[in-house]
Amino acid sequence: MSPSALGDALRWAQTSDPASIPETMTTACASVAATDVVIYLVDFGQTTLEPLADRQAHAELPQREAVSTSLAGRAFATQRPMIVERDDGVRVWVPIVEGSDRTGVLAMTVPAATHATLRACEELGLFAGYLIATHARSTDVYNLHRRRRSLSLASSMQWDLLPPLVLKTSRLVVAGLIEPAYDVGGDCFDYALNGNVFDIAIFDPLGHGLSSALMAALCVGSYRHDRREARPLRQMHANLDTAMSAQFPDAFATGQLARVHLHSGELTWTNAGHPLPLLIRQGQVVEQLACAQTLPWGLAGTLTGAKVDAPVATVALEPGDSILFYTDGVIEPRKPGEAEFGIEHLIDLVGQHASDQLEPEEVVRRLVRTVREQQQDTLCDDATLVLFRWQNDQT
Repeated sequence: MSPSALGDALRWAQTSDPASIPETMTTACASVAATDVVIYLVDFGQTTLEPLADRQAHAELPQREAVSTSLAGRAFATQRPMIVERDDGVRVWVPIVEGSDRTGVLAMTVPAATHATLRACEELGLFAGYLIATHARSTDVYNLHRRRRSLSLASSMQWDLLPPLVLKTSRLVVAGLIEPAYDVGGDCFDYALNGNVFDIAIFDPLGHGLSSALMAALCVGSYRHDRREARPLRQMHANLDTAMSAQFPDAFATGQLARVHLHSGELTWTNAGHPLPLLIRQGQVVEQLACAQTLPWGLAGTLTGAKVDAPVATVALEPGDSILFYTDGVIEPRKPGEAEFGIEHLIDLVGQHASDQLEPEEVVRRLVRTVREQQQDTLCDDATLVLFRWQNDQT
């Protein structure tokens, strides 16, 4: 995409209706003589790619595409272009990425799939992601389009709490996912990269539904406030307990707070009664990380009246190491008459997918789908996975 074409498209988008991105992209894709331009957005469950209507086009809207079985889905999962020769040219599918977060696929037909053309198509996919990320703040069109069915109130609140599901830099990758996507009511996670420090947290409030969503909002709010005030993990942990016990004296939340110093790979973390994270090295789970735990947030202050003093554990990461954080909804599902999913099963699956050298976001997506299948697509509790990888690239 030439600088002049990019500038024209940006100026057009600057004053256009925020829901007019399909029309903007049709104009932008003219730079590679592309026709039949279609934007697909992945649904919240990351199983289906939904076509977004071009309000100026008269052609019938294409069918949705399955992530697991279509070429559009393969472009989404692999984050690489897919092409098919056709009578009218070459059909191309390229990923749509908002920052680091893959959110869909851009499809178009070009006269020929030269290296330069495919590169330009990939850049157009990045441009589409930029436009969606910018305009999604001022319209509900893109959020609504990613819903295959209505979200519960609690689930809608949860999705609005979350950071981008994927962040990639030269020094780290983090990818997270929550199920059931349309009825999640408590689980959440958060992270932030500030200079050479990366903070990450996972929360699992008691119960399910609106009350759990309100507890999650308090947990994330307390965590973000203290993180932005540059408070140490121990104090952040204690303040979470104080906030929970004051506002929800009959409830609690489990979770973990972690901080990675990216220059050294030193990971420090606290644990509030939550399942132990997994350390992944060279494609295999090498251990469950250990940390002396406190009571879940909300219980210590309620039961003892004292301010909790959380132990802080330290782990020395090696370049390429990953940490998998998860909630108990991942390991507890079971089919009727069968044993629960279990930590050993999760460890085996992580090893299988990590050894395939998949990107963290695809590892997480496949793990979540396996957990859902184990429960016959009906989870009894929220299931959350967050995978962090330290890359130790200081460039």
